[in-house]
Amino acid sequence: MVTAAGEETAPAAPKGWRGLSRRAALAGLAACAMAPAARAGELRFRHVFGETVLPRPARRVVSLGYTTQDPLLALGVPPIAVRHWFSDFAYGIGPWARPYLGDARPVDLVGEVPMERVAALQPDLIVGIGSGLSEAEYAVLSKVAPVLMQDAADAAFGTAWDATTRTIGRALGKPVEAEALIASVRGTFAAARARHPDWEGKTAVAAYHWDGETGAFISGDTRARFLAELGFHPTAAVAALTGPNGFYAALSPEDLSPLEADVLVWVSNQDAAPDLAALPMRHTLAAYREGREVFAAALATTAMSFGSVLSLPFALEMLEADIAAAADGHPETPVASAVAAGLAP
Repeated sequence: MVTAAGEETAPAAPKGWRGLSRRAALAGLAACAMAPAARAGELRFRHVFGETVLPRPARRVVSLGYTTQDPLLALGVPPIAVRHWFSDFAYGIGPWARPYLGDARPVDLVGEVPMERVAALQPDLIVGIGSGLSEAEYAVLSKVAPVLMQDAADAAFGTAWDATTRTIGRALGKPVEAEALIASVRGTFAAARARHPDWEGKTAVAAYHWDGETGAFISGDTRARFLAELGFHPTAAVAALTGPNGFYAALSPEDLSPLEADVLVWVSNQDAAPDLAALPMRHTLAAYREGREVFAAALATTAMSFGSVLSLPFALEMLEADIAAAADGHPETPVASAVAAGLAP
C-alpha cells in the first residue's frame, strides 16, 4: 500500500507472519494469491496417500475395491468396471446387488489392475478403497482420474462398510442418500437383535478350516464384524488373537478351545465340508457336542465376506434362523445348515 507521503509499505501481515521482512511478507501474500481456491462444488478427500480432489460429483466410476461396486450400485451409479474377486458372479455383481444393476454391464477386471484398460474407459473417478493399490499404482492411476483410497488410519482392506458407503456417497454428490442406506442397514440389524434379545452378551466366532489350517476371523475382518453387528462378542481367547492385518489368526491343530463360543459359525467357500466334518479336534468342542455350530456355505460366506451395505442384510437373511437355533440353549434344536453339511453330532 502507499502512505499519504507517497511511501510504499507492505500490507499488514496476517497473524503468524508479523516480524517478517517486507520482502518476505510480500512474497507470502503473492503465494497465497497464486494458491488454487476451492471451487464451488469441489469435493476433497484426505486419505493414506494424500488428498484427492473431485471437481464435481462423479458419474463414470471404475470400482477397483474388491467390494466397492455394492455402494455404487446402491447409490444409483453403476460402475463402468468392477474388480473381480473370488466369485463367479456375472459382471462381478452378487445376487444381493443384481437388482440395482439395471441395463449396465460393467467390465470385469480380473487379476492385477490393467492400467491401460482402465484409462481407455475414461472414468471421472477410480475407487481404490479396499483394493490394495500401492502408492506407485495410485500415482499412475491418478493421471487417469481422481482416485479414492482408504483413510490413513485403516488397513488396506480394513475400511468398515459404513465408512466406505459414506465416502462414496460424498464422491457421487449423494451424502444424504448414503446416510439413509447406512441407517437402513443399522435398522435391519437392530431389528434382528430385538427379535433375539438373548443374543446380547453371548459369544460367537467365525472360523475357517481349509488347506489343513484351522483358525478364527478376528476384529478387523468383515465376518467377525457381522457377528458383532448382531450383538455377539468374540470369546476372550479369540479377542486376544492377532494376525495379518487384523483379519484372521491360525490356531494350533492340537487346541481349538478358542472356538468354544455360544455360536460357532464355520465359513466356507464350498457347499460341503467333508474335511471339516472329519476334523478330529473339532469333536472335542462343546459347541459341536451341543449343536451350536452353523455352516455358512459358499453364497452366505461370500455375502459375509463382501461385508457391504447390500450384502450384509442378504447374509443376515440367509443365516438368522440357523444362528437362532444354535444360540437357543437347547442342544436338541437342529441347525439346518450344520445338518446339511454333515456337522451335526
